[in-house]
Amino acid sequence: MNNSNDSKRGLYRRDLLKGAAAASLGIATGAFAAPKDSGKPSKSPKSDLIQRENAKLGTRDWLLTKTRTVPGKINNILLNGRSQVIEGYCFANSVRAGEKLQIMVSTNPVSTFKLEIFRTGYYNGDGARLMRTFESLEGKIQPDPPVGENYVRECQWEPSVEIEIPEDWLSGVYLGKLTAEKENIQSYVIFIVRDDRPCDLLFQCSDLTWSAYNRWPADYSIYTRHGGRSSTSVPSGTVSFDRPYGLFTHPVNKLKKSGGSGEYLPWEFPMSFWLEQHGYDVSYISNIDTHTDPDGLLRTKGFISVGHDEYWTLDMYNNVMKARDEGVSLSFFGGNSVLCVVPMLPSSNGTPNRATRREGFFLPVSGKIPEAVKRKMVNQEGFEPNMGPDGARLMGARLDTSGKGGGGGRGSGDWTCALPDHWLFAGTGMKKGDSVKGLVGWEWHGAPAMDLPGLNVVAEGTPFINGKEMGRYTSTLYDGPKGNVVFNAATIWWANGLSSPPGHVNPSRHGVTQQGPDKRVQKITHNLFQRIIS
Repeated sequence: MNNSNDSKRGLYRRDLLKGAAAASLGIATGAFAAPKDSGKPSKSPKSDLIQRENAKLGTRDWLLTKTRTVPGKINNILLNGRSQVIEGYCFANSVRAGEKLQIMVSTNPVSTFKLEIFRTGYYNGDGARLMRTFESLEGKIQPDPPVGENYVRECQWEPSVEIEIPEDWLSGVYLGKLTAEKENIQSYVIFIVRDDRPCDLLFQCSDLTWSAYNRWPADYSIYTRHGGRSSTSVPSGTVSFDRPYGLFTHPVNKLKKSGGSGEYLPWEFPMSFWLEQHGYDVSYISNIDTHTDPDGLLRTKGFISVGHDEYWTLDMYNNVMKARDEGVSLSFFGGNSVLCVVPMLPSSNGTPNRATRREGFFLPVSGKIPEAVKRKMVNQEGFEPNMGPDGARLMGARLDTSGKGGGGGRGSGDWTCALPDHWLFAGTGMKKGDSVKGLVGWEWHGAPAMDLPGLNVVAEGTPFINGKEMGRYTSTLYDGPKGNVVFNAATIWWANGLSSPPGHVNPSRHGVTQQGPDKRVQKITHNLFQRIIS
């Protein structure tokens, strides 16, 4: 018997009973009181780093102004919108100051090229700051990789430039803007600078999901059918980080072409832009850091997952669960998050954590999986899908596989207040039934784990696909074991309700268009972060 776990379960049970009793009596308990803003700065010794960084001169030169991509189909083969004139990738997803980063670039036709490195942030609304420029670098045509084991396309390009990350480069998401000087065609590479300092908020980028949906060089994403196999079953083909980012599998408005930036700009940057605008003490990591560095999660008060964060390893799940149990608050500003179970695989030269494939789902399964279900789920005879643990046990709610219309958590609509007296809605003026138009999309969470301690459904409603009802989404908030909280926005489009950075396009899907920044969404997010920080 694990006495520690039993003790925690007992505490959870008592908290749940106390919360239910208080609610039945109409008592304004701490769970429903407005968050206290002490007005005191963070105790982090470097809590003003983001404020000082964003006071520096920004620029909009980070935006791509001239791009060219391969057509959608050639000889009926679905291509990826790749920027073949100039494209590249980084040897690592995240690096610390003092570490070296290799950037691999291909130019076709051969051309010298310029590399400008920008840190993304607010910067008086410009969205980035120029950190360093490399002029007239030598370009060359680097080869498309052959199809490897389990259909992987892994580049083994020679490095075009190597950078030692300066000590004064603050943690953040960095874009390398590549310009082929012969034709002035542009694209990006993307990487994260991370640190190990205590921080109020820890922003996790969803780079595992970026890679899963990346089709480069010609329809080789996790969703590509190989040999007639299902595109959504297990095991999938393997995908590598050692390749440029190109077109994505999901068709959301005009956001399919990433220009080499992964999925960061449409779904995650609006959150980062807004956080840095308001001076929050935030540090940045990749999914790989969550996977490899569990102790690093304990340096923050609040862990943030944002946007399209679908692909997780079991270690990621366990590490974030441990952080929650140690008192770290969690915020899931996404939909269809923590759904697919993946391993982290080495590259062909043995570099760890450079490839992955889908092997199962964070969905509850009691007992043995029925053979009829397994036949639909499994691509390879004899393969056992890796099922569970339940994503709702971590997030509060998850993709609802039982939804109407076979939507599987897809659909768009309005985000509707269900619990206006909760502290989350303080200062918003929202009443029960009031909605933020178009905030839910294009995927959402339902199926709340109602037995979690202090769980409340704070917003709920019906998503639609072109007017057809697709089930019931539920946004939830529950209590962690040490005064911390876990929030689940239940929609990929939450960050789009916070800000619209330069170059941003409001997403549209299923007959619904997201309406851009909304003061109520901003206030709810401020309330949550003030609660976490205090």
